[in-house]
Amino acid sequence: MREIVLDTETTGFDPETGDRIVEIGGVELLNHVPTGNTYHQYINPERDMPQDAFEVHGLSEDFLRDKPVFAQISKEFLEFVGEAKLVIHNASFDMKFLNAELGWVGLPLLPMDQAIDTLMIARKKYPGSPASLDALCRRFNIDNSARTLHGALLDSEILAEVYLELIGGRQPDFGLSEASVHVVAGGPAGSDWRPQPRPVPLPPRLTENEAAAHAAFVEALGDGALWKKF
Repeated sequence: MREIVLDTETTGFDPETGDRIVEIGGVELLNHVPTGNTYHQYINPERDMPQDAFEVHGLSEDFLRDKPVFAQISKEFLEFVGEAKLVIHNASFDMKFLNAELGWVGLPLLPMDQAIDTLMIARKKYPGSPASLDALCRRFNIDNSARTLHGALLDSEILAEVYLELIGGRQPDFGLSEASVHVVAGGPAGSDWRPQPRPVPLPPRLTENEAAAHAAFVEALGDGALWKKF
C-alpha cells in the first residue's frame, strides 16, 4: 500500500479570495514504512506575501520570485502522488488549496476520499486533548525541535512519524506485511511460513547492576519463591 504524507504552505486561508500555495512537501510510505522517496517544491504565488503568513513559514516574495508557478509543476506533482492515499493533518485545508490550484490549470481534481486526515484520527483517538502537530509530537515523544517555522517537507517528515504512532506504532504490522514474509528456500510457492531464528541474538537490555539487583531481590524471597522454580 502506497501513501504520501503531505503538507502545504500558503499565503493565507482561502483560495477563493486569492490565496495561493507557496510550498508542497511529501514523504512516500510503502506498507507504512518510509521509502526515502520525497517530493519538495517551492512555488511562486504570483502575488504579495501577507505578513501573517510570512511569520508562519518565513517564505518571502523575494525568495519565491524565481520559483516555478504551479502550472509548471502541476503534472510532475500529480505523477508523484498517483493513486496513493494522501495523509494530511487537517486534510480539508490542504485539499481545498490543491484542488483550487489544479482547477485553475485545467487538471483533474483530487477526490476527498483519497485523503486520510490525521487531525480527525487524533481527535477520535484522544477526545478533548490537543491535536495539533506539536501537541502530538509531545504525546509521542517525537523530536520536532527543528520546527522553528512551518516547512512543508519538514512537517511531512514529522507527520509521517505521528501518523505511524496514531495507527498503532511505528511497526503496525510487526514486520509481517506481505513484502517482508520469508519463504523457506526450496519450498513450493505458498508453503507455510515459519518464523526464523535471528542470525544474531539481540543484546541484553539489562545492565549488570540491574541483573545483580534482581538476583538479590529473588534471593531475599527465600527458597519457596516461585521464580526459583523456573
